Amino acid sequence: MISILCILKRGRIRLRLYRLDVALSLNRTRNWFVDSTQMKMPDVTVYLSCWLFLISILHSGIRAEVSLWNIHINSSQNVVFRRTLYANTTIFMNFQDDLGSCDPGLAFNISWYLRSSICYNEVFNTPDNKAINMFGLDHMLKDDWSGYYSQGYLYFDNCSSLFLPKVFYTDFSTHQPLTSPHNDEGSTSNQTAPQGWLEKPEMGAVAKAWADSPYLFIVKVQPQQRGDASGGRQGAEEEESNDAQGNFAFTMTVEMKGPRQYSSPADWPLMMFFMVMCIVYVFFGALWLFWLVCYWRDLLRIQFWIGGVIILGMLEKAVFYSEYQNIRYKGDYVQGAVVFAELLSALKRSLARILVLIVSLGYGIVKPRLGTSVHRLAAVGLLYLLFSSVEGVLRVTGGFYGTVALVANLSLSLIDSCVMWWIFISLSQTTRLLKLRRNVVKLSLYQHFTNTLIFSVLASIIFIIWTTKVFKMVDCQTGWRDLWVDDAFWRLLFSTILLVIMVLLRPSANSQRFSHSPLLDEDDEEDEAKEPMLNEAFEGMKMRGTKIETNGSQSQKLLSKEDEDLKWVEENIPTTVADVALPVMLDEEEEILKTKMERSKME
Repeated sequence: MISILCILKRGRIRLRLYRLDVALSLNRTRNWFVDSTQMKMPDVTVYLSCWLFLISILHSGIRAEVSLWNIHINSSQNVVFRRTLYANTTIFMNFQDDLGSCDPGLAFNISWYLRSSICYNEVFNTPDNKAINMFGLDHMLKDDWSGYYSQGYLYFDNCSSLFLPKVFYTDFSTHQPLTSPHNDEGSTSNQTAPQGWLEKPEMGAVAKAWADSPYLFIVKVQPQQRGDASGGRQGAEEEESNDAQGNFAFTMTVEMKGPRQYSSPADWPLMMFFMVMCIVYVFFGALWLFWLVCYWRDLLRIQFWIGGVIILGMLEKAVFYSEYQNIRYKGDYVQGAVVFAELLSALKRSLARILVLIVSLGYGIVKPRLGTSVHRLAAVGLLYLLFSSVEGVLRVTGGFYGTVALVANLSLSLIDSCVMWWIFISLSQTTRLLKLRRNVVKLSLYQHFTNTLIFSVLASIIFIIWTTKVFKMVDCQTGWRDLWVDDAFWRLLFSTILLVIMVLLRPSANSQRFSHSPLLDEDDEEDEAKEPMLNEAFEGMKMRGTKIETNGSQSQKLLSKEDEDLKWVEENIPTTVADVALPVMLDEEEEILKTKMERSKME
């Protein structure tokens, strides 16, 4: 029996020596592979960060289009309105104020000009001072910039007539096609004939849109003395020399209402997108909460970060959806609500970048704490939050084209580039560490995460090339219906990355296999540090038989997890009949010796 046990122990010793030789040879190969990978990774990260810098510069958020304006008028004034309209959208004009603030000797000549164009940039990228000069034009600005125009005039002989609600026209004005800029006046033989309207104008209606298109609506307000006012086209063509010298002040309300209330064709798809994203984030939150409740005993610290980002994303999408709903039914948005939405979006994007960074650094999985990286993470998050908040607030308040906005955009681009460079450097180091520790489970997790980030960068590059070709490097932007994709793509891309992180780091019964194990990880690090020195010290020496001590009180190095499992199985689970029968035989021998001792004492 003893000989059988000795044979089993010798076989186990030989197996461990064989494992050691294989591990040493694999370690040399692995070190060469990791070193070569580490040498190439910085070049890749620099390349990717450069692309992200371009992405950040080219990407900018869009502002929702309002449909209701209240303009304070106290002098001769020209007002320009820009909007994409559905066909059959009606434009209304109303005037309100106190009669006491208006000189009764004044008359008002109000003229308007409505122009459509197939080119989005002609309407929205033309400054106000140049757009006013387009008033009354019947030709295109450039060849192939086709469109239509319509114009009309309103005359009010006193303030009472101006403030009185009424039907301005018996029929809507017909729209005329724009002629070529090189044709002589009146040469419109190849143009479509003007079309009339079957519907009668409502109270306050002045014009009606004839197609889904970007529109430019210009209004000129000219006060005149009653004796000098002649009304009609003559009054509209008079210059400011005929302007009245009297005092007046009133509010002009312009609203554009179409088949979908006040919503525009450019904003409607984006509103539907935010509605879908609200549902998606509610599903994310419910699924994550279900996982947290089911496996609350085995949660990791990073899983609470993921839950926080999901909650912020849910709030962000809900606030933006409510903003577009408010515009749809009321025509305008609340300034404070829009600013709050932008600040909330900036906070969510900042925390999202920090989340990706701490996952890349291996927080809670490879490292028990972030150490000095906490201060750098806080600095990056606060800087991004600051500049993102400034950029968002300036964009929604109309100051997006100032120097401060330019500085904020460049700063965001630089921070995003640094974040992406840091992410891939951290992933390279974390992956290298997991390869050295031979942790297959965690290594597979980080390989999937790295592949997801690389896919997102490649998708971003392809999308940037497409948007640059369609929206930037064209003379006439005809694809205005797809502008909402430029904003929706980036939100959808982050939601995809968040979904991948949720799947990879979801709470489960085996969550602790991803957590940091202090004793095992530290011992692995010590073994990896000592292994090269041991190889050099004992190189060329033959390995003799070794004796394994079984004394539990003797201090010895902790075995790897596989060896511990094997040791437990060998100690607790019998593998042969001899292991089961040996304790029984030993008990019988002790009983025989005890009986003999008692008999000798009695004798």
